[in-house]
Amino acid sequence: MTTTEAEHEVQRYAAALYQSDADWATFFREVLGVRGIVRRLYRSREALAAFKTTQAYADIQRMLQGLRAKKDAKIDIEEEPISVMTVRIPKSLHETLREEAYEHRTSMNKLCISKLLHLIDVAEADGDGKAEDGGGVDL
Repeated sequence: MTTTEAEHEVQRYAAALYQSDADWATFFREVLGVRGIVRRLYRSREALAAFKTTQAYADIQRMLQGLRAKKDAKIDIEEEPISVMTVRIPKSLHETLREEAYEHRTSMNKLCISKLLHLIDVAEADGDGKAEDGGGVDL
């Protein structure tokens, strides 16, 4: 499959899933997740990085944001179980996040998920090849 064909396949799949009114977590899992269509079609780090510069990827991000912005955006926990993660952060950062969530009239959970989704894209675009293994220095 050529790069263009793969891009069109991803676009078709994502658009169909978006139109089916899937919840945002299902959309993320099926399109951008570890076993999603993007990772199946773009197997190398270089190919994935190149895909993330395309209009198709930007469109997928807009679809994901649209699904997350829905007032009734709930996750089907039978399809996508919820995991809990504890993050140790300085109190000043916590206070800043709390204030930002208040200003945006959202929960800290939603704000942090939005930030994590965005920062993952930025980190992968940097291409430093380093992965957190949990053995680093805590903040």
